[in-house]
Amino acid sequence: MPQSDQTSNSNWTILFICWVIVGVSTIGSIFFSFVMEFAPCVLCWYQRIFLFPLVIILAIGLFPFDKNVVKYALPLAIAGWLTSLYHNLVYAKIIPESIQPCTQGVSCTEEYINLFGFLSIPMLALLSFSIIIVFLVILKKRM
Repeated sequence: MPQSDQTSNSNWTILFICWVIVGVSTIGSIFFSFVMEFAPCVLCWYQRIFLFPLVIILAIGLFPFDKNVVKYALPLAIAGWLTSLYHNLVYAKIIPESIQPCTQGVSCTEEYINLFGFLSIPMLALLSFSIIIVFLVILKKRM
């Protein structure tokens, strides 16, 4: 197998891994809302705005492989990561209540799950966006 084919296959695999992570995150988000009946807060909705389109964008970039998909996916992932970081700071009560966006409806500090003492829904979102960004940056550097 020529070197360029190996590189092409591994680039496709990296993008596929990103798509799987985004897909699992999207299914998890929908599961929490509709099966577990956890009402999403304002910041959760914003994170979904950045996450859900990635399922389609990354899938389109897979068939056939399109190296330009990174320039469309990476800004969404970074915006989602920044929103998720802010949500984690709100959740940890580092951001003062006076500048929190969740003044009406579901609180952004509502504790629905707490796995291992630190894995909350906001932390799961932050981890997901972080992994996606790392893989997209790796993919960008390889091209």
